[in-house]
Amino acid sequence: MFETKTNSYINKNIFPVLLSGGSGTRLWPLSRSSYPKQYLTLNKNSKYTLLQETYLRLKGIKFLKNPIIICNEEQRFIVAEQMRTINVEPESILLEPCGRNTASAIALAALIGIKEKNDPLLLVLASDHKIEKNKKFRETIEEGIVFANRGRLVTFGVVPSTSETGFGYIESMEELSKETKSSDIKSFIEKPNKELVKKLLKDRHYTWNSGIFLFKASSIISELRKYQPEIVETCEKCLEKKIEDLSFRRIDHNLFKKSPNISIDIAVMEKTKLGTVIPLDVGWNDLGSWKSMWESSFKDVNNNSLEGKTIIKDVKNSYLKSDNRLLVGLGLNNIAAIDTEDAILISNKNSIDSLKDIIKELDKNNYRELKINNKVHRPWGHYVSLMENKNWQVKKIEINPYESISLQMHHHRSEHWVIVSGKAKIEINNETFLMNKNESTYVPQGAKHRLSNPFSFPLILIEVQSGTYLGEDDIVRFEDKYKRNTDNSE
Repeated sequence: MFETKTNSYINKNIFPVLLSGGSGTRLWPLSRSSYPKQYLTLNKNSKYTLLQETYLRLKGIKFLKNPIIICNEEQRFIVAEQMRTINVEPESILLEPCGRNTASAIALAALIGIKEKNDPLLLVLASDHKIEKNKKFRETIEEGIVFANRGRLVTFGVVPSTSETGFGYIESMEELSKETKSSDIKSFIEKPNKELVKKLLKDRHYTWNSGIFLFKASSIISELRKYQPEIVETCEKCLEKKIEDLSFRRIDHNLFKKSPNISIDIAVMEKTKLGTVIPLDVGWNDLGSWKSMWESSFKDVNNNSLEGKTIIKDVKNSYLKSDNRLLVGLGLNNIAAIDTEDAILISNKNSIDSLKDIIKELDKNNYRELKINNKVHRPWGHYVSLMENKNWQVKKIEINPYESISLQMHHHRSEHWVIVSGKAKIEINNETFLMNKNESTYVPQGAKHRLSNPFSFPLILIEVQSGTYLGEDDIVRFEDKYKRNTDNSE
C-alpha cells in the first residue's frame, strides 16, 4: 500500500506536459496530418476536442500549473485557438520543427522545468486519448506523486479488458490488485501476438502501456543522460537557440533533427531500474483505430454505432459516420464506413489494421487527401475551401472577433469578398471602409489589402479567388499582428 496524502509543496510543483505532435493517420480520412485526431471532437457526450479534454480532466488536481504543450509548427494556431476557447493560457507552446518521438519532446520539457520551474514533477500526457472516469483518473495521478517525489519514474498501466495486439504491455514485479496498487517494472512487451495476448490477459502482472508518465524533471534527465546522452545534449543546444514568438517557442530545425528519433519507453523506461507502474482503471481508450472508435461508442440493439446523417437496414456490428452527406447502409455486417467531404473509407472492421498500408500508398503517390483538411486554421480564425479549379477558388472565411489578416498583396490573383454575416473593416491600398452583410468588394491583383473584424461577433464571408496561380505562398506580407515571418499563410 502507498500513501495518498501529499503536501501542498509537492502539488504546487506538478507541471503538465501535453504531447500533441501526432499525425493521427490511423483515423484517416477524418484525421489528417494537417488536422489530426487530438484536435477533433470524438466524444459524443462532450463538446470539447481530445486536446481540450486532456487538460480539463486535470482541473481537480490542486495547484496545477498551466501546461506546456508540444506540437509541430503547422498545428501551432490550432493549439493556441483550442486553448483560448477554454480560457487557458499555456505556460508555452513548444514547436517541434520535425518529429523526433517522445524522448526528445520530454527532454525539452524537463530541461525547461529544471531551468525555469524549480525541478517540478512532470505529468506527461498524450493529448489524443479518451478517459471516461475523470475523478478516478485524478485520484490515480495523486497516488503516483509520492513515488515520483522519491525519484521514481512512474508510468500508469491500463488494466486490460480485451485481448489487444496493438498495445504495448508492462510486466510488473508483483501482481497488481486492490491490495497491491504499485510495483517495480520488470519488463516491457511491444505488441505481442494473439496467442501471447490471451495469456497476458489472465495474468495480473501485465497491463497496457498507457503512455502516461509522472516523474521529477531532474530524474528523467538523469536517466536520459545515462542511456541517451545525445538527446539531452541536442535538446540543451536547441533551447539555447530557441526563439520566443508570442506564446510560442521555436526550436532550431537543423539542431533538433540531429536528436535520435526514439520513444521514451525505448530510450529509458525499458532500461531504467527506477520504473514504477500503477494500475489505471479509468475507461481508457487510445482511439487508435476505427475499430476502437466503434468499441468505445454507444451502440444500438444490433451493435451498430451511427454518427451523422445515416440510414441503415439489416446492418449489424458496424460503425457508420458521415460528416455532411447522407450515408445509407444495407445488408452489412462488421463494416466501418466513414464519409468526409473529399474521401470515403469502407472496410471490414477486422481488416482496419491494413489502413497503414493504404496510408503509405497515399503518401507515396502524394495524394492531397492524406494530409490536407478542407478546414484550415489560422491565428485570426479559419477558412474552408468550398470549390476550386486551376484558375479559380471559392473559400468560406471566418474571422474571430477583434482579429484580422495581415496587410498583404498577391502577385498572381485577385479576390472578391462577399459578407454573409457580421461586419468587416476593409483596407485596399489607401482606402479604408466598413462593409455590412450582403455587401461586397473587389481586391485587384497587386493591391495592398487587409480584412479585419473590429467587432465582438464573428465575421463570415465568401472569397472568390481568380488568377494564374492560387497557392498560399503567393502572399507578400507588410504588417502582421501575429509576427508570422516563417510562412506565407493568410
